[in-house]
Amino acid sequence: MVAANRIHLEQISKAVVDGDRDATISGVQAALESNIDANTILQDALIPAMSNVGRLFEEGEYFVPEMLIAARAMKSGLELLKPLMISAGLNPKGRVALGTVQGDLHDIGKNLVGIMLEGAGFAIYDMGTDVSPERVVEVIKTEQVDLVGLSALLTTTMPMMDTTIQAISNAGIRDRVKVIIGGAPITQEYAEKIGADGFAPDASQATKLAVELIGEST
Repeated sequence: MVAANRIHLEQISKAVVDGDRDATISGVQAALESNIDANTILQDALIPAMSNVGRLFEEGEYFVPEMLIAARAMKSGLELLKPLMISAGLNPKGRVALGTVQGDLHDIGKNLVGIMLEGAGFAIYDMGTDVSPERVVEVIKTEQVDLVGLSALLTTTMPMMDTTIQAISNAGIRDRVKVIIGGAPITQEYAEKIGADGFAPDASQATKLAVELIGEST
């Protein structure tokens, strides 16, 4: 039985890495029918698969399109597990709010980060695009998030990251959350300048950074 379970989990992982949505769904369904619990499928198949995808991206074997396809395959499998995990009372690693800052409507990078983080076991609150500082403050207060991820693709919207962090501080809740930033024009130096807790150049690094920061705060 243990060997059979391992085969199911390995098939799911391979399907995710290959970006095969249908195989991921059928693999998760087969695993559940074999009485493998949802948390085991997440921890031993989906999360390792996305870690492998991140590694392939960092090594230059995968690019953004491959990451997106793999992430969507993972998400399709995760959707089958969510109701079971909720009913079992399983807690996520942490709660993350993601948004593209006010004035910026680009969301591909943000969406990919969200899928990768969800695949790593985080609960995601997607604030969308063109998110005002006031909206970010509201979400922190009402959704009990542990981390906020801010994205900007345009140099003209970069200053809104600083404005948003200042708004969080002015609201007296800066110590409640970690703030990470990313996007094409963003650098580590800029993150340090505006008082962000971290910078990630891509979705894979954002996931690693979130794990590190949430671990520090728990």
